[in-house]
Amino acid sequence: MAERVGEALARRSALVVEAGTGTGKTFSYLVPALLSGARILISTGTRALQDQLFAKDLPLVARALGRPARVAVLKGRANYLCHRRLSQAQAQLELDGKGADRALERVRRWSRMTRSGDLAEVRGLSDSHPIWPTVTSTRDNCVGVHCEDFSRCHVASARRAAQEADIVIVNHHLLLADLVLKEDGFGDILGSADALILDEAHQLPDLATQFLGANFSSRRIEGVLKGVRIELDGAGQGHPGLVPGEVTVRIGRALGEVEEAMHALALELPRGAVRVAWSEMPLEFATIALQLGQCLLGLESALCAAGADTPLAHIGARAGELAVALESIAAASSAQGARTVETTPRGFALTLLPFDIAERFQALLRARNCAWVFTSATLSVGDDFSHFSKRLGFIGAEELKIDSPFDYARQGLLYLPAGLPNPANPAYVEAVVATALPLIDASRGGAFVLFTSHRALARAAALVRAHWGDPAPHHLYVQGEAPRERLLEDFRADGNGVLLGTASFWEGVDVKGDALRLVIIDKLPFASPEDPLVKARVEHLQMRGGNAFRDYQLPEAALALKQGVGRLIRSEDDFGAVAICDPRLIEKSYGKVFLAALPPMSVTRDEHETLKFLRRHAPARKPGHAAQPA
Repeated sequence: MAERVGEALARRSALVVEAGTGTGKTFSYLVPALLSGARILISTGTRALQDQLFAKDLPLVARALGRPARVAVLKGRANYLCHRRLSQAQAQLELDGKGADRALERVRRWSRMTRSGDLAEVRGLSDSHPIWPTVTSTRDNCVGVHCEDFSRCHVASARRAAQEADIVIVNHHLLLADLVLKEDGFGDILGSADALILDEAHQLPDLATQFLGANFSSRRIEGVLKGVRIELDGAGQGHPGLVPGEVTVRIGRALGEVEEAMHALALELPRGAVRVAWSEMPLEFATIALQLGQCLLGLESALCAAGADTPLAHIGARAGELAVALESIAAASSAQGARTVETTPRGFALTLLPFDIAERFQALLRARNCAWVFTSATLSVGDDFSHFSKRLGFIGAEELKIDSPFDYARQGLLYLPAGLPNPANPAYVEAVVATALPLIDASRGGAFVLFTSHRALARAAALVRAHWGDPAPHHLYVQGEAPRERLLEDFRADGNGVLLGTASFWEGVDVKGDALRLVIIDKLPFASPEDPLVKARVEHLQMRGGNAFRDYQLPEAALALKQGVGRLIRSEDDFGAVAICDPRLIEKSYGKVFLAALPPMSVTRDEHETLKFLRRHAPARKPGHAAQPA
């Protein structure tokens, strides 16, 4: 892999590489990257991998090669403290007559010492904490060079460091935002890069589809409106009244018109937390949406009247961009992409996702004369890369597949239980839990039980708790009952826990060693055919004469299953079993596509053999640990 990456860097060509778990994928691109002496941008799927590359992997490889390099990590603006927003948050507390906020005070103390401004430095402050969005900026409320704190802006400082670095580590969201929207301001880095290496590249087709589409949300509008009010009030800035009175009146009128139009649109939205196709909305919905767009354009005009070089004009530009996005969604044809309307307890979102992004994505690549390396452990179905390649337009691109060095036949066992009902059976979850409990007992915990729906997850959690009673033989970690990272941290530390999760635990989760020795999957992860996005894509493919199941639904599900099964064996010392409960894996002809995508583990349908394997590799029961109830 290192040799092929080195060749791609030298020729400035494109390379697609699937490297199985344990191949040393990261080192395989870092070694040629450092030896090349080129300016390189590395993009990852998660901030956690960004931090690992920056703090651990890159320094280690650079020392081993004797090739020091200037390295910078660049995250999205929502990760960095904004001094202006911090001042506004404090001023708002005082205006509301509230006492000191403990979390805000912690951030204030830390702000005096930090050099990077990365909020990940604040111990115990997760990115889901309510204080996080109040002390960071968004594209909609950042006023850029017009900010009086710009000279000490952490986002600007991170970008300057990136411009001076030999290797810059970003994430896919940040990269796509700049490639597609030109919105995050590190175009100078992209323009001077000799190569881009994209790790966890299996995420790119869906992410690129989102960025090449259009989205409009109540959250973004509310951010704009709040930003306008803060500027008019002068909260935290000490300069109220600087906007001329007639302009203030005009802005106030425009704000009222936007709020009225928002209210009119909200009255047409479906109730509850749902996602529906645009075609299911009332006929007048598009008209009301377009009226809201016109009101946003009116707000933009009013804000720009405050002066070209003012924060209000900057916010006005954001209002104008929201109007354009809304119009593109409301006026789109059914052939352009899937349009959806989603409501949550916090608001709503309108989305347009294009069906085909290959040509536009390739145009983005051709616009930059540099090498492109796409790598992941999950890019092919069997030996076939076509599903990934076609979605991104890689026709005839160089491909390389390197299998994992792990001895799956010895380290793992794939159990396909016999006698389970069809997944459509109302009692299917009960049957899965009945299958899972003896396996969990034999492995003495250390299990992931992965579901394809939140409803099945909730039902299973209730059934397991009812069966185990109190005290339970194992601690049960259930997605949604604590933040994801905390669940994983506690699960790893426990060693004998049982974690129940859905989609977010099927990939990007690394639990090495004895803590995870059993993975149970309830059914094949086909996307719901009733999901409006899936339904629209299926209809589009059928209209074009394609086979939606073969060309879209099946490979997507096979890749997802490959990710889920991949949670188990993470090192050469790991042992464990995977149980896939879905009988369609054996009964349907397409089952062989799924099996071909999985690691070459030993396969059995014998429960006794599986229990024996699990008991052989289970750790000794901890002293004082509760026994399995009879």
